[in-house]
Amino acid sequence: MPVEVRFLPLTDVAAILNVSGAQARALVRSGELRAIKVGGRGQWRVEKTELENYIQRMYEQTDKAITEEDFDLDTEPS
Repeated sequence: MPVEVRFLPLTDVAAILNVSGAQARALVRSGELRAIKVGGRGQWRVEKTELENYIQRMYEQTDKAITEEDFDLDTEPS
């Protein structure tokens, strides 16, 4: 019987978000993305639901920015 994976390593989180490993660690360090340390070596893991919650919050923030500001999709913020 296959076991569904509940927690993701930061390398997988980085790949899903298409960011660097350092950027994924920074999200955890800042508290923007909740994670836990597991095991004797203290490896970081992000629960799938926490990642989905983070993504949803980013969509909501983007929607708000588009609605409230002159938002230009052709340029990246500096």
